[in-house]
Amino acid sequence: MAKPTVGILHPGSMGAAVAACAATNAAAVLWCERGRSTASAARAARFGLAPVAELGELLDRSDIVISLCPPAAAEDLARDVAAQRFAGVYVEANAINPERAQRIAELLEPAATVVDGGVVGSPPVRDKTPALYLSGPADATERIEALFVGTATRTAVLGTEIGKASALKLAYASFQKASRVLVALAVGMAREHGVDQELVEVASRRADSYLAEPEYVAKTAARAWRWGPELEEAADALTAVGLPPEMLRAAASTLARWNDAKDDSELTLTDALDRLAQP
Repeated sequence: MAKPTVGILHPGSMGAAVAACAATNAAAVLWCERGRSTASAARAARFGLAPVAELGELLDRSDIVISLCPPAAAEDLARDVAAQRFAGVYVEANAINPERAQRIAELLEPAATVVDGGVVGSPPVRDKTPALYLSGPADATERIEALFVGTATRTAVLGTEIGKASALKLAYASFQKASRVLVALAVGMAREHGVDQELVEVASRRADSYLAEPEYVAKTAARAWRWGPELEEAADALTAVGLPPEMLRAAASTLARWNDAKDDSELTLTDALDRLAQP
């Protein structure tokens, strides 16, 4: 089979690096100069991407288009592509929710074949090996897998349903990114009281991730009646030193959904998640 021509929308730090991986098994990787910054142009040149002047030219020449842009722009970009009646494979690889991924698929189909994608990890440079999770029509996901064979971007297919890859990406991002915000709040509060080094020492005693221990959710639910008020106290402490309390108040509000599970040692993960989903 002939090598495909790939278009990248757009060459940001992730997009350019992923596109460079795709170039290993592509005839060419194109990017559109129109409306892009000098930084984008320099990045694209550094990764060896071929410039074209207009979106229409990129779409006419591309068999596969990969969309990797700021999440807020994903739908507008898809509308621009749909207006050109692109008829190849469109990989919607932005960090968007599953419903938006489905709306984008509806915008582009039936002219294009849409694959839902989600990149988990850092850009594939300097020995980093992110995973590109895929869901969508089997023949299309197979083409994307083939595009990244032997590169630093690993692929994994989750099934044929649009939205699965986006759901996995956001589920992971919600923990990874929110946890970093919590770190900022915790360290900020501790610093204001001169105990930031002690906080790091306490935390260093446990280096693994609760995300890898989902069974702990049931224990959290059983303790929610105590932890919620504790987080409200912590929110007050943040407020007192000028730090934003909203994240901890939201966490306390979430814990309140488990108040009736007080000290329930028999609670299972399934029970806890079911209760969490019921206001």
